[in-house]
Amino acid sequence: MVEKSDLRAVLQYIPQFRGKVFCVLIEADLLPEPAVAETLLDLAVLEDLGVKLVLGVLGGDLKDLYDWTLECEIMAARVTHPITDELAVKEVNDILNRGQSAIIDASGIGPLDPEVVDFAKRIGVSKVIALLQQSILVNGQPAHAISAADVPNVLKSENVEGRELLAAAANACNLGIPRVHVLNGRQQGVLVDELFSNEGVGTMVHADSYRVIRELRDEDIPELLGMIGRVVRRTKLIARTYEDIQKRIGDYYVMSIDDNVVGCVALHEYPSEDCAEVACLYVKQAHEGRGYGVELVAHAESLAKHKGILRVFALTNRAADFFIHAKYSLCDLDALPDKRREQFIASGRDSLVFEKLL
Repeated sequence: MVEKSDLRAVLQYIPQFRGKVFCVLIEADLLPEPAVAETLLDLAVLEDLGVKLVLGVLGGDLKDLYDWTLECEIMAARVTHPITDELAVKEVNDILNRGQSAIIDASGIGPLDPEVVDFAKRIGVSKVIALLQQSILVNGQPAHAISAADVPNVLKSENVEGRELLAAAANACNLGIPRVHVLNGRQQGVLVDELFSNEGVGTMVHADSYRVIRELRDEDIPELLGMIGRVVRRTKLIARTYEDIQKRIGDYYVMSIDDNVVGCVALHEYPSEDCAEVACLYVKQAHEGRGYGVELVAHAESLAKHKGILRVFALTNRAADFFIHAKYSLCDLDALPDKRREQFIASGRDSLVFEKLL
């Protein structure tokens, strides 16, 4: 869960959210007043960050909630047509284009009914966020990120509370909504905790790739240097410069969650000796313990196998248990390629050497 005082966790999302349209649906009549009040205060913050907001009221007095938005200093305007009316789309777009947030009547229908999905598509939303009395739980826990393509299998094989909601969220994504978040609206602060953390606290169904491992880009290099800098300072790892990484940029890969880099790994090849080094493995502190390091190493190994390299090695003075668990074997310096062995001896590092036959 994100602490609201963690400015760094918030700042990374501002460029992504600015100018985007979020449709926030709320069961105002079923949720505790303090939770609704905090949600409105959080919406005011999102508005200040440049998010274009459409607040759909699923139940309760629309005028009361509109008045409350004004009390929270949200620049709100009421939509005269309900969400099911075709004229609502033009009215909402006009309100958003003049810099206001739109408050619209969404009562009488389900939070992810076809009428809502069609409306959301036509106003070009990036996210549909539903704050409901009922939430989605998979095996008793929120499922922080599920691909819409995986939902049928989840519904078939897992114990799901809120099955209809999950199926509707997947259908919305299949129809063109990039992200659908279903949140426990009774929980105070849930909106901020969901949006300003990579893993979130509710259930998100997504239409595209949410967590990917991809090649390093030039614009990622400062982020990479910042990540590994802590390890370099605390150990005897050789410091890498911007130029060092740029020269071998094709060796580096990063894990990205919702477009935020959270980890890295490199695969340095030694073709003449038919092996490669798994190097520069790092996962940000806030994302440790979720198995991302295992995924990054597995990705490097898969790349090596695809290139016909059947032996990889790693040097580490802090992650011996990790590599043993990943089925690497402790070995001596003779396992290193000649050039790498010379570099290692010259560095004065006290790392252990591990290798794995693929």
